[in-house]
Amino acid sequence: MTVEGVDFRELYGENDAKLNLLRRAFPEISITARGSHLRLLGEKKQTQRAKAKFEAMVRVVREQDELSTQTIHRLLGEEHAQVFEKGDTLLYGRSSRRIAAKTPNQRRLVKAIEQNDIVFGIGPAGTGKTYMAVVMAVRALKNKLVRKIILTRPAVEAGENLGFLPGDLKDKVDPYLRPLYDALDDLLAADKLNYFMQNRTIEVAPLAFMRGRTLDNAFVILDEAQNATPMQIKMFLTRLGPSAKCVITGDLSQIDLPRNARSGLIDAIRRLEKLEGIATIRLNESDVVRHRLVRQIIKAYEEEE
Repeated sequence: MTVEGVDFRELYGENDAKLNLLRRAFPEISITARGSHLRLLGEKKQTQRAKAKFEAMVRVVREQDELSTQTIHRLLGEEHAQVFEKGDTLLYGRSSRRIAAKTPNQRRLVKAIEQNDIVFGIGPAGTGKTYMAVVMAVRALKNKLVRKIILTRPAVEAGENLGFLPGDLKDKVDPYLRPLYDALDDLLAADKLNYFMQNRTIEVAPLAFMRGRTLDNAFVILDEAQNATPMQIKMFLTRLGPSAKCVITGDLSQIDLPRNARSGLIDAIRRLEKLEGIATIRLNESDVVRHRLVRQIIKAYEEEE
């Protein structure tokens, strides 16, 4: 089939990322794109269905001049929604270690990230919310669905006054960002991670550094969002470009803001969680994957509070 009068970069996506979503939805057929020409080879019924979905994608680009991945998932419908079962491999980490969601809520979080452009992942320490978000970011980068990963969190001290920190700006902010580096270290070989960091394919930066930027063709993670103010969350969310995917994680039981400051995470969920394309997944002590006592510790503190 031949398509005319559309922006093919918007239709196919960077490195065919958007077209690859159609290919994954119809693995039984061969889909080849050459400029304005799309070739579908396979069983007739399947090719007709794939053609109808592709034509719907074309209509969106013509009418709206943009086509988000969330829109494509909606066009493909629930019949092609990816469902992650227990043990499904998401990624292979360092030393070829298999990475998979370990609990039902982790699987719900993974599925929500696949199907929505903005996802709130809320839960106590040790539930894997940040780790699974980083896994999905690295997975998207490896599958060429995004061009870069941006990891950020507010630089707020956890109930302590650290005082003066020596070194340059990077030395001062790195302690706040260490958990994000730890997740990346677990998923990527050291030389690969260094390469991605040096060419800015992967960025790790404080939330304040996001002001004034436009974050597009990127998988963006805001961690520890309970320690961001409402204005900071608003600033962050309004940075997102048309082809960005965003995950916001936080623990509402560990807010380290001053007593008179409101948590922007609570405010954002209240305002936004019912909007189409935004999902909220709540994890709890049953999802804890750290030491066996961590689950009991979290439960004990919740009961006392």
